[in-house]
Amino acid sequence: MLQALAILAAGFWAGMINVVVGSGTLVTFPVLLLFGYSPLVANVSNNIGLVGGGITGTLGYRSELAGRAATLKRLLPASALGGISGALLLLVLPAGAFQAIVPVLIVVGLVMVVWGPAIQRAARRRRTGLPAVATTADPLEAAGPGPHYRAAIVAGVYVLGIYGGYFGAAQGVLLVGLLSVLTTATLQSITGLKNLLTTVVNAVAAITFMAVSWHSVNWTVVLLISVGSALGGVAGARVGRRLSPLLLRTIIVIVGLAALVRLLFFS
Repeated sequence: MLQALAILAAGFWAGMINVVVGSGTLVTFPVLLLFGYSPLVANVSNNIGLVGGGITGTLGYRSELAGRAATLKRLLPASALGGISGALLLLVLPAGAFQAIVPVLIVVGLVMVVWGPAIQRAARRRRTGLPAVATTADPLEAAGPGPHYRAAIVAGVYVLGIYGGYFGAAQGVLLVGLLSVLTTATLQSITGLKNLLTTVVNAVAAITFMAVSWHSVNWTVVLLISVGSALGGVAGARVGRRLSPLLLRTIIVIVGLAALVRLLFFS
């Protein structure tokens, strides 16, 4: 009973911070390892369980997704294909092959999150001569001039989808960093899009796991994390939508650094 409550609580916390920031996997995954689940079973079951939190969190940010049809038509397929690719890699590659670069990716994401506003302002002045402020426009419409910016965003979302399907820790941080640097969209708009994209990655990876490696799924763990993360997603959406951009970026950096410390020194 205590183990079940601990996994449920970890799912709630992971669902909440996934909506606001990302890195929820770094809450649930170590808890499952602590209770003796194998890394593969823990990773697969955790991935499936966190889909519930992604759904409730995305619904909580649905107003930030309004009018984003052009972006979604391009980025959702990239996330889905990336998620499938990452899930298949998890099942065929050695366990530590991809996880070895996770700390590097987290550092890159944090740098992009920290320097994103300054880069946005400088890029906006250089491109259009307009005031250096963020815009609520569709993220791809708020990207830099020329098709190469949009192509870079789609390619980046696909690569992060692979990462998310394989392991997923701080996938949200990396997506926020990518979109902060390559677009002039507001942080809340980026957060809403991030929630949908990471949910798609988790969902298609979950379907892949169930289709290809059903025996690797612990359904008790899935149920506990699903319930906890779904409730956490509701709480996270209510809190996250009220945060200022500065506070939201500060939380992203704090959680990202905590994730980095855990991976480097306690994994």
